[in-house]
Amino acid sequence: MCGIAGAVGQRSRHELERGVRGVTAALGHRGPDGYGHYAESFDAGSSSVALGHTRLAIIDPAAGDQPMHSPCGRLHLVFNGEIYNYRLLRHELERAGHAFRTHSDTEVLLYALLHWGAEALGRLRGMFALAAWDSEQQTLLLARDRYGEKPLLYASVGGALVFASELRALCRWPGFEARLDAEALPLFLLFRYTPAPLTLIDGVRKLMPGCFAIWRNGRLTQVRYYTPPDARASDREPAARDGGPQQAAANFLAALDDSVASMMTSDVPFGAFLSGGIDSSAIVALMTRHSAAPVQTFSVGFEEAGYSELALAERVAAHFRTDHHALTVGNDQVEALLADAVAARDAPVSEPADLPLLALARAARRRVKMVLTGEGSDEVLGGYPKHLLEGRIATIQAIPAPLRRALLGPLLEALPFAARRARIAAAALGTERFDARMARWFGALSDREVEALVGRAPTINGCAYPFQSDEAASPLRRALFFDQTSWLPDNLLERGDRLTMAASLEARMPFLDHRLVEFASSLPDRLRVQGTRTKVVLRQAMAGVLPGFVLHQPKVGFAMPIEVWLRRELKPLIGDALLGADSQCGRLMDRALLRGYLEDHLSGRRSHDKSLWMLLNLELWARHMRVAL
Repeated sequence: MCGIAGAVGQRSRHELERGVRGVTAALGHRGPDGYGHYAESFDAGSSSVALGHTRLAIIDPAAGDQPMHSPCGRLHLVFNGEIYNYRLLRHELERAGHAFRTHSDTEVLLYALLHWGAEALGRLRGMFALAAWDSEQQTLLLARDRYGEKPLLYASVGGALVFASELRALCRWPGFEARLDAEALPLFLLFRYTPAPLTLIDGVRKLMPGCFAIWRNGRLTQVRYYTPPDARASDREPAARDGGPQQAAANFLAALDDSVASMMTSDVPFGAFLSGGIDSSAIVALMTRHSAAPVQTFSVGFEEAGYSELALAERVAAHFRTDHHALTVGNDQVEALLADAVAARDAPVSEPADLPLLALARAARRRVKMVLTGEGSDEVLGGYPKHLLEGRIATIQAIPAPLRRALLGPLLEALPFAARRARIAAAALGTERFDARMARWFGALSDREVEALVGRAPTINGCAYPFQSDEAASPLRRALFFDQTSWLPDNLLERGDRLTMAASLEARMPFLDHRLVEFASSLPDRLRVQGTRTKVVLRQAMAGVLPGFVLHQPKVGFAMPIEVWLRRELKPLIGDALLGADSQCGRLMDRALLRGYLEDHLSGRRSHDKSLWMLLNLELWARHMRVAL
């Protein structure tokens, strides 16, 4: 895993090289094992390009340094990620006449791009963000993996295209001024993350997952090379799929096992994050099949009673005889962890689970350089309550709107303080538009509340892609497509990348192998969600692999003591952040509404934990990044 940076445009070589070196230096945590730079001029010296790279050496540590150059001097590559099928591609390229000097996946990627051009992206099995400069064609190729596991951001600064793996590094470009994106702020408040291609910084954009972009003669042209198959209505008959549910489960297990085995390719020590839930437990169980030594596993919990799953994780670890390491986060660590997470996250820390994830990554890095995780399972297989309820949306929406509001409104208000999830479901199910309903499932502010708070309504405009699935697709497939193209890459994967890489730790996600995702998408809906059961095919596949205490436990998610923190450890901090004299949120937003949210929550009248956490972290992020809201 690595950090990449670069720039191209009508600027001197010295200017671009100096700027890229500064941006690359800010990515040192992503790759402490090596630094590299390359620059050249073209167009008779009127234009230049510069590339930068920081390396976390996982495969072929003794070689594979970047930027890597083709022997003919035509192609120059910087690359962040891992190509899991690099050995197969290498054999194919060797048969085509290419001679290799290293055993790295970077060199395979270099020759694949040289041999097939951008079409090579469709042959890759892995996670990646890359930049390749073609000296002969004077073009720059930028590309990102299918599901957005690896990041790539870019901006036009002073006539040059500048790109980097992280926002905070890109903002180090000489003369760059970080200003709030007025279009992105309402969307952030609506979703609790910033949907691509926007960021909260004006002018900085994310390259979308499954896309590549080509810079030529000062113009950047973007192309989508991959669309998740849940965008389309299923072309399978529900009753027949390769021998029925049992065969489907066996095929799924084989595909997941193959994905796990391929992602265990490493020349350095590695392990797995283990929560004790079915997703991470499945990964650990399959890892034990392919490891002669005990798998190293890592878990995190809290000292706060009722907010720790360490006991369950330890049972799983004992069952599979792993080399297990558990970490407990104390309440006295919360404020310091929050400050560190804000500095690392590249965006407001909208998910409280970011804090233990950062602590876990730091602890794991003391023993290993890479971990496998269960991330992505819910978004591929249907693991959230909304995936159960979206299937009933037609019945609910068939009730006349006035009657529906009459039923759901009182229900929403009557629900007790502890029933936050039920209130979220009631609000979402009462929302007719698909795009608005997807936002309501995240349980933060409604579009009307956002408009009241900042005086501007959110509009999806250029962020519409996650909503562009086939309307003939099932409600489940439409919701999963949204999750796979927005919630997952722009929130969960983004935070996973930043917080593990902040600790110089690589994280791999077997559930996001595109072959596995495509197999899951080919299944009838009932093998993903059925009745009150989620991730049906995974549970069936793991029936003979995982113990019953894992298979039959209800999904609880990563419970966080956020209610406790906001009322106790973080109470002074949030009061100052939202209502203090120097509060940027207080200056930009309706102070009376902010005060109402805070007083309601602290008094116990109504929970605003998600919204208050989001607003607190927006303020802390803006202060850290020195962004004027």
